[in-house]
Formats: sequence, C-alpha cells, structure tokens
Amino acid sequence: MNDPAVLFHAYLDQYDQRAWTRAVQSLLVDIHPVDRDATVIWFHFHPLFLARTLRTAADRDAVMRQLWLQGQPDLAALIDASHRFLYGHRYWPHVVTVIGAAAGSDAAPPSLDLAALIRELASRVSRAAGVDVSLTLGITAVGLMTLEQVGADSFASAGAVRIPPASIARSPEQVLRARARDKGQGFFGFLRGRKEYDVTFDEHDPQAAFRAIETQEIATAAANDTRDYAARDPRCHEGPIPVQCRSASCGTCWIGVIGGRDRLAPLEPRERQRLREFGYLDSDEPQPLIRLACQAQAFGPVSVVLPPYNGIFGKIRRQQEEVSPAPTP
Repeated sequence: MNDPAVLFHAYLDQYDQRAWTRAVQSLLVDIHPVDRDATVIWFHFHPLFLARTLRTAADRDAVMRQLWLQGQPDLAALIDASHRFLYGHRYWPHVVTVIGAAAGSDAAPPSLDLAALIRELASRVSRAAGVDVSLTLGITAVGLMTLEQVGADSFASAGAVRIPPASIARSPEQVLRARARDKGQGFFGFLRGRKEYDVTFDEHDPQAAFRAIETQEIATAAANDTRDYAARDPRCHEGPIPVQCRSASCGTCWIGVIGGRDRLAPLEPRERQRLREFGYLDSDEPQPLIRLACQAQAFGPVSVVLPPYNGIFGKIRRQQEEVSPAPTP
C-alpha cells in the first residue's frame, strides 16, 4: 500500500515557485494585516526554487560555494523558528497537527488548487485554535511550504512555539499599534539637535533594538550596537545585522521590513538592481518589503526581521523561471 504522506508530498511537488507565488498573492487580501507583510517576507526568505536546487544538487557544497551561500539556508534546521516573526506562529502546534493529519489521511487532498487547499487547512486550524481564519491563513501557507521543503518525517517532529508568554498575550491590534507608533525624540533628543529612531530587529525581545540617526543607513546604525552577536550568528561581526561590503555588492545585509517600510527612503536604482541580481526581489515597488540594510536610510522607527542566510542566486531563479514560464491568462 502506498504511504499517504508520500502521496501527499508528491501532490505538493507538482507546484513550482510560480504556482506558490500566485497562491500566496491570492491569499493576501484575506490575511490579517498583522501577518500580511510577514507572510510575504517569509516566502522571500525561504523560496522553493532555492530549496529544490540544494536538495537535488549532486555536489551540495559546490553549489553552496557557487551561490556564495552563508549562514543557514536549510529550513529543516529552523523548522520551529523560521516563522516566529509571524503573529500566527503562536498557532504553529495547531498547524502542524492539521497539516500532519491531512498528509497522513487516505483521503485525497480537498482541492487540486493550491490556494484553495491552504484556505481549507487554515479553516481547520482556525477552528482548532478558536480564532478567525485571517490569523491562520499566513502561517498555514508557511506550514505547507515547510512540509514541502523538509519532508514528512522532519515535519512530524515540529510544533514548538518559540516566543515568550508576554508576546503570546498580545493582540494583533496591539502589535500593529506598536509598529505604527513613533515614540518621538524626547527631551534629550531635542538637546542633541538631531532626530534618532528605534530600529527593532526582534519584536519579542525588548532589548533587540538600536538607534538610527535620521537618513542614516540601517547597517551603519547597527554597527554602533557593540553587543556580542557573533556567538548567535558568525556573520555578525558589527552589530546584529550581517554586513560586509556596505556598497550593495555582497547581499549579506538583506532584511525584511515588517513595520515602517514607508519610513525608509525609496529604492535607488543600484539597490533595486542588486536585489534582483541576488535573487531577493522581483518587485517594482518603490518601497518593497525586502531591502539592503547598507542602503536603506531611516526616516522614522522601523521593525525588521533578519534572514538566517544570504547568497547570490538570482541567476538560478531566472533560469528556473525560463524553464517554467508564466501560464497564459
């Protein structure tokens, strides 16, 4: 008898990067604002084409060197932590249970349409968690992609929540208000004669922030944070954000902007070009969710998330898109 989990994984394997991108885009309107941008950022951080390239490589180490991959690109090593910046992370145990049950069922998937499948599973998660489905859509999409990338055995061992109780107790509205709040300069800011803003890089840690002077690049501001971050990530030798060149040449300092992207200067042509070459961005937005910290200038408080790796894989992305062209409407 065929293993249902193997069959379910084979079902997921039929969808390529373009199919996933279309499915996620179609879901965004119904994802709660607290997780709408976060969901897009997660899928930028963990693209399917990169996972499949590494999984099928005859010489993985050679491919890692070819793509200049640094850090941890393997989702299996981050299975419970990669999405902790999503509000829906708190429902992760329910997601694992629901998706695991669907994958292990002898019944056929409830839909052959990927977006419809995500919606159906998200509805089951929302019922199990007792919350609105808008709060479970994003994390369910993340869960299904995680299963696709790590396989059924690894996915079955997942389900831990990696945020503190104080974060779990916060409502979506409280999180959104915190991201929108401009704390002002205060009396000492007035005396300094310059404007400074908080850059938060972990919303679950009150200490995970540094100050940026108005118009200062985020990576430059981060370098003034002299706490030891290298023990957590060897790429961090100057502050909490990995950085090497400071000239948009290496791609080390890419970040996701989860709150306050309108408080960053719009992309200049060089940053946009380099983001595309690295494979991080394929958008024409003037203020996208993915930026290079060495180029993005702050004009207000922002909240960012840090990817666990960096590399230069734009060429592979373009090659795969040429092999799998966009469908005709």
